[in-house]
Amino acid sequence: MAAGAEPGPEPGRVVEALELLLRPPGGPGPGSEDALRPETLRSNAAALEERLRRAAGWAALRGLRRAVLARAPALAAGVAGDAEPGWAAACGLLALLLCLKERLLALAALPAARGAGPGAAPPPGADTLSVGQGRAVGRALRAAVGLGLAPYLPPGVGQRPGPPAPSPLPPAARGARLHAATAALAELAQHPALGGPLLARHLGLLLAGLCLLGHGPAAHSEGVSEAERARCREALRHILDRVYQPLAVRELLILQGRPKQSPPSPGEETKPALVRAPAWLRRLCGQLLSERLMRPSGVQAVVRGIMEGTGGGTGAEAAAVDWRKCDTVAKILASCPQQCLSLEDYYRLVCPQILDLLHIQDKLTARQFQRVATTTLLTMVKEHPQLAEKHLLQPLLAPLLRCSESAELAVEDLSAGTVLVTEAELGSCVEDVLKVYVVGNDSSSLLLGSLQSVLGVVFSLYSFAKQNVSYLRSPCQEILLWFLEKSEREVSLSVLEGFAGLNSSVHALHPRCRFRAGSEGGATIVVEETISDEDEALYQKVSSEQCRVESLVELLSHCQKSGLAGDFFIRCLKALTHVAAEDEEDSKLAAVPGGSLLELEQYHARQRRKLLVLQLVATLCENVSDTVFTDVAQVEEFVAATLQRACVSSARGPGAAAETQTLAMAMGLVAAMLGGAVQLQSGDFAVLKRLVPLLEELSRTYPEPLTQELAADLRIAICTHGAFSPGTVGAAADDVLGKKPGTGTQSPASIPGGAPSPGGGRALSQHGHSSPSAPRERSKEQSVSHEPGTTGPAPAPCADSPAPAELQELLVSAYDPQPPSRAAALRHLSNLITQRDPEALRFQEKLLQVFLENVQHEDAFVYLSAIQGIALLSSEYPERILPVLLARYRCPVQGMEDTAAAITRMKLGEVLMRVTRALGDMVFKHREPLVQAFLQGARDPDGALRASSLSNLGELCQHLGFQLGSIVQEVTSCLTAIAKMDPEAEVRRAAVHVVVVLLRGLSEKATEVLQDVLRDLYRLLKHVVVAEPDSATVLHAQLALEELDAVMRRVLFPPQALEKKIVVLP
Repeated sequence: MAAGAEPGPEPGRVVEALELLLRPPGGPGPGSEDALRPETLRSNAAALEERLRRAAGWAALRGLRRAVLARAPALAAGVAGDAEPGWAAACGLLALLLCLKERLLALAALPAARGAGPGAAPPPGADTLSVGQGRAVGRALRAAVGLGLAPYLPPGVGQRPGPPAPSPLPPAARGARLHAATAALAELAQHPALGGPLLARHLGLLLAGLCLLGHGPAAHSEGVSEAERARCREALRHILDRVYQPLAVRELLILQGRPKQSPPSPGEETKPALVRAPAWLRRLCGQLLSERLMRPSGVQAVVRGIMEGTGGGTGAEAAAVDWRKCDTVAKILASCPQQCLSLEDYYRLVCPQILDLLHIQDKLTARQFQRVATTTLLTMVKEHPQLAEKHLLQPLLAPLLRCSESAELAVEDLSAGTVLVTEAELGSCVEDVLKVYVVGNDSSSLLLGSLQSVLGVVFSLYSFAKQNVSYLRSPCQEILLWFLEKSEREVSLSVLEGFAGLNSSVHALHPRCRFRAGSEGGATIVVEETISDEDEALYQKVSSEQCRVESLVELLSHCQKSGLAGDFFIRCLKALTHVAAEDEEDSKLAAVPGGSLLELEQYHARQRRKLLVLQLVATLCENVSDTVFTDVAQVEEFVAATLQRACVSSARGPGAAAETQTLAMAMGLVAAMLGGAVQLQSGDFAVLKRLVPLLEELSRTYPEPLTQELAADLRIAICTHGAFSPGTVGAAADDVLGKKPGTGTQSPASIPGGAPSPGGGRALSQHGHSSPSAPRERSKEQSVSHEPGTTGPAPAPCADSPAPAELQELLVSAYDPQPPSRAAALRHLSNLITQRDPEALRFQEKLLQVFLENVQHEDAFVYLSAIQGIALLSSEYPERILPVLLARYRCPVQGMEDTAAAITRMKLGEVLMRVTRALGDMVFKHREPLVQAFLQGARDPDGALRASSLSNLGELCQHLGFQLGSIVQEVTSCLTAIAKMDPEAEVRRAAVHVVVVLLRGLSEKATEVLQDVLRDLYRLLKHVVVAEPDSATVLHAQLALEELDAVMRRVLFPPQALEKKIVVLP
């Protein structure tokens, strides 16, 4: 069209022409596009031609249309000729859409209109379509594709369901029409306003047409020149590079179709089958997909193209669960395409993008992407270990390797304060390691070896996070535990020794690197200046080793079930044996003057290792629980290590008290096992026979005769499988089983199938170590303690009739000055009450007095044991015991300090609550005395006792089912007074909490049970919300008001329930 001939048509005029061409016979409405039958299309085309020729204002559109058709002869022939209505309508639509494109381009070239003024929104561009016009253009594009492109695609190209409709056109005419429609659509795709809806909805069919014309067999492109085919290939590349890459990947996958026709699944037999794509199209789509993959960010595009079809929400969650789909994507990414000439080049290009998939922040897709990335990485590690280690594992672990002591980075050349690893980088690295190693859960040797190279840094970070507030503590702990679980036992033990500093199996943090707390809860790694002060450097080293040992012991506390903690403990004991063997030699070397510098350094290294072993064993003994050993084999190794150390040190005379105690405990442990504490099988005796040579040597060389005798008797008992057990073995077993606290063994009563020993009920010995003569010495001490004028434990209270000897021994031990012995005796008495022992129940008053006196003891283990005994005794005889307890609770013992009296009353309150729980529904009989006692305690001068009494009152109300009866007025009055007037915030908080418990427990019944005091409680809560200075009390009051509001709403506005009723009419 010549410039300046006449103004072009407005876009609205072109859109009006499009609507006229697609007008249904009955006018616009729902489903109007489905009513476009051939006669309708023919009449619409005639109406459009008539309006173009005669209507006023349509001349500009007629001229523009004529110019567009002059450049597209195939479209002009379809409009002017006698073609079938569908092709003629498609040609008319494409011509009008090309006209619209020309006008939009011309309007966009005009200078922009001046704005309305400052602060006003800018006016829309002249080439902008309205919403209605956009919808009309979308309908026109859909009709043009459906009428001009889809009918001329062969079966299998474009995945059209069902067999193609037969066409009478010759192949040359089909090819020409397909090229005309495809070329016009490709030209429309270049404009933003028209290409957006076209590529968003019809990209697959457009790509199918361009693939067929540019790369398909010559039989499908007859009538198309080679230059036109080259332009189609160029248009295909341009469109694929321009569109959203995940969309391009998805459409290419759809074009490629299924690799082979699979049988229909249930429920799909009635659906039309999809024709399989031809081989040339499958190969072409594979090449194009490989090109998409090799582009920058191509990995993410491929993953999104496959996984984004779920649409988010529930679908995204379902796709994350569908591991098969994720594994399929991982196999695609792990396979090198044929277009890539070098496998290493492919890994160099793709591996960084795979690691980037681990950092997706979108919550809907992060889980899918992380699974794909982890599975791809593990697949690559299996298929090509060397390349995967170079391009995946080393970049993944780079921040941790950078600060390791084995790093090639010259840390000494860096200035102090240099940030070696930033907080974001370190946090991302730890999270990536967790995802790949722990979540991936593949224990291949390459993965374990690569992780071991940074375990020292991870452990140092774990120790740092343990001392500070950091979110890195949990992931570091999971990484360390995963490695220890998946590695072989020897490797795990060696790594644990490396953590403790006993060997160099792991590379620790560089000496000049330190962790610093980050601003986001993480950590950074910085270079610190070398400490010049020797004292400060020594302090830093000692504190660092102490922290490292404590962190190691805490880590081992999570490894007890697997037996790793027990094996490591045994290894440390064996190292302690070597320390004992080397002590004498090292002392001789240190005494010889004139040694070389190398020998001196080796001596100091050995001394450092000895100190580390001693510190580690001491920390393990203090912190690891008594379940560290999981089987008889570990117990045997522990005893063997102890006996070996005793044999080594026996030549130097009797050992220290600690060594003697350890030896007595080990031998007593074997005696307890032989005495029936555990059920031993034939295989267990085969394990215990490994101790026979050590016991024999100990029986010959140990300086103490009693220990020699016990060692010989244990050897005999093991060799005879327990058939012959001398008396010393039974005595040692009894002594160990009596030492339940702190010995790590179970008492016979707590071991299923274990037969209790005759002396199993005796109390703990007060000696520093156990020996075969311990029972005899203990009985002598007890007999002496009863003589008048002797000093010793206070005698138990007298009874009318003498108690049996065993019970009398327990009563005496209940007053032992040593808390473990006293607590053990109280526990045994409680067990007798639980077993309803007739002798113990006959002396219930004496037992109650013993328990009440021990409640006042300051040791927690003692008074808790006494509380348990009183609770058991009260549940058996509530009518006799409860009045005594309530009297003691109301009126403490005279002559006692106020603080001690308050503490004793709080302990008695705990006893009363345990009795209340044990009584169950029978507590209603004792409702009023209990409530009165707690109300009296709520008025005590001691604030802690007042708060404790209120807490007990709330729990009592729960056990009573909130059926307070006539005392509800007293309870609410007390709560109101305390909540308003009590000077301590903790007590006021407890009073309001009781109100919350009442309202929450009563629920809808609150209006009935509390009908007389409900208004007072409401006013109390409002007063607390307005006037209370304590925020926690205000929070409790707000919760109570919310609960009261919910209750009143349910009462005033009950839910409407629809019920069916059958009424029988008379």
